[in-house]
Formats: sequence, C-alpha cells, structure tokens
Amino acid sequence: MATDFKAIANQLRIDIIESLAAAGSGHPGGSLSCADILTVLYFDKMNINPKNPNDPDRDRLVLSKGHAAPALYAALAERGYFPREDLITLRKYGSHLQGHPNMADTPGVDMSTGSLGQGLSVANGMALAGRLDHKDYYVYVIMGDGEIQEGQIWEAAMSASHYGLDHVIGFVDHNGLQIDGTNDEVMTVNPIGDKFAAFGWNVLSIDGHDYEAISAAVDEAKKNVGKPTVIVCETIKGKGVSFMENAVNWHGAAPNAEQAAVALAELRGE
Repeated sequence: MATDFKAIANQLRIDIIESLAAAGSGHPGGSLSCADILTVLYFDKMNINPKNPNDPDRDRLVLSKGHAAPALYAALAERGYFPREDLITLRKYGSHLQGHPNMADTPGVDMSTGSLGQGLSVANGMALAGRLDHKDYYVYVIMGDGEIQEGQIWEAAMSASHYGLDHVIGFVDHNGLQIDGTNDEVMTVNPIGDKFAAFGWNVLSIDGHDYEAISAAVDEAKKNVGKPTVIVCETIKGKGVSFMENAVNWHGAAPNAEQAAVALAELRGE
C-alpha cells in the first residue's frame, strides 16, 4: 500500500492526546482503539472531498460511538476538512468541536451522535435514501462493543438485513471494555459475529489494528450483494499509549499535563 497508514494513525493518536489534555475531559481509550479504522477509511476507502463536504454522492460515516469524537476530529483535520489548529479547542466554549459530533457545526461530520445505539438506524436511513435517489454511495458506521448492548442496535440490524442494505458497512470496535468494566461483567456481547450472522448479516472478523486487514475487509464487504456487512474488529482500548492500553479507567478520563507528556513522548518515539 502506498499510503503510510501507520504514520497517519500515529499522528491521529498524537492529536487525540493533545486535544484531550487541552480540554481536560473526554474519552481517550475508545478514541485510540478506533484510530486505525478511521485512518484506512478516510485516507483510502471513502469517496470524499474535503473541498465539497456536502457532495450528495459522497460516502458517509456515522460514528455511532460518538464519545470517540476526538479520533473523528483528528481524522477530519488531517484530511483537510478544517485546520488542525482547531483540534486544541476541543470541548471549549464556542468551539465547533464539542464532546460529541455535531453535523450542524463541523465540516465532514455526517451525523450528530452521542446517544449510544442510534447510529446504525441512521446509517440504514442514509442507505435507503441513497437507494431511492439512485446513488451508489456507501455508509460506514462505527459501533462500540458496549454500545451493542443497546436493543436499538438489533432492531436496526434486523431492518438492514430485511431491506438488503448491502451499502451499509458496519464496524464493531471490540476492545472488550466499557465505562463500567469489561463487556462480560456489564452485559456479555460475545459471540458478536454469530449474533449479526443470525440477523442475516455478512460477517468478517479481523485485527482492527492491521491496516491491510481493514482494507481487505472493506473490499470484501463491497463485493457482497444483497445483505449488509459487519466487520468485527478486535482492538486494544487505549492502543498506542502503553499505560492506557487495556485499562478501563482511561475510558473517560483525560490525561493531565504530565501524563500527556509521557504519552506524547511514547507516540513520537522519544
């Protein structure tokens, strides 16, 4: 692959840490775990144009796990939707980069999210609209593994299968942790793939930090006709920052200045 996904994803992680440290609040763990997925989508797979963010023919992305907004903002800034300098205004009064994505204020954000469990329903609606408008765009939706404990996800999964929404490509960021502990402690979600398969979905399972695997899975999903695809991504919460990895306490706690300095030094290889 010509695109240096590793370098881009590493920059996204640097941006995530810097913006969260400046904000003093937010969600690093799940932002870091989905950075590689966003990197492949925004820098290779999605048909998008930052100079025309409202192009009716563009691919859409719904970050259903909206608390991972710092990762989405980092990807959008790096892709050229708005200046990277804006990232440091995360969660500040008057900033267009709030704690959850707002499609009304932020260029490149296709859907306002934050109430968990709703993103897949929205993605289905976008795909159905595309079908009615004779458009060929894809709708990507990134869900958290804790999020799929929400019943609405499974209503949407049933609907997507019923309507044969093969232009919906879902990702489950399966890092195994959520705000109150492990998935198994809170509400068991495994086997995720089997559940989606039972609802009539095409299911792919990959390492969610392997760029080639992510790319190949998207290509495979696009070959699938007549049913939606979900890509179950095995990931590491807090990926890239050793003291945050697999640590549930970093789900929703921003690093202080000292912790951020340690994290940034590690990400920069210092």
